[in-house]
Amino acid sequence: MPTIGVAIAIPEPWASELQDYRTSVGDTTATQIPTHITLIPPSEVEEEALAGVSDHLADAATQVEPFDIHLRGTGTFRPVSPVVFVTVAEGISSCEMLAGAVRSGPLAVDLQFPYHPHVTVAHHLDDPTLDRAFDELAEFECRFAVDSFSLYVHDADHGWKPTCHYELG
Repeated sequence: MPTIGVAIAIPEPWASELQDYRTSVGDTTATQIPTHITLIPPSEVEEEALAGVSDHLADAATQVEPFDIHLRGTGTFRPVSPVVFVTVAEGISSCEMLAGAVRSGPLAVDLQFPYHPHVTVAHHLDDPTLDRAFDELAEFECRFAVDSFSLYVHDADHGWKPTCHYELG
């Protein structure tokens, strides 16, 4: 059964910068995870349901107009979860609306935690390394326009690969 995810891709040059940083602090999973803001976390979907999922995502994309994202500074989910992330300073409500539209119909999933748009930069590392990531990226900042999101399918050998893109509006 395929495992999918739905996310907003972070554009270059910031995608590579953040992925390279994540790798440099020892997060070995980073090489197989494109830099993103999650809309749907990893979820198993029946192979025969993928066409319906894609139709649903195309419909969800029409419900939200393009918007701007401003990433600035760092945050953490510790002590609940060993994650350090770059924060979404602008575009939170649009991410929430888009995630809500996507997480309905065939993709109505129960989340383990409340939805909080962010860009993970360190995950499942020791506390000193998480502290370092938190401090070193505290001044990180970028802005970009979001006009689409993507469906990703996990490949055991190559990680998360975008398979379809959905234009907003």
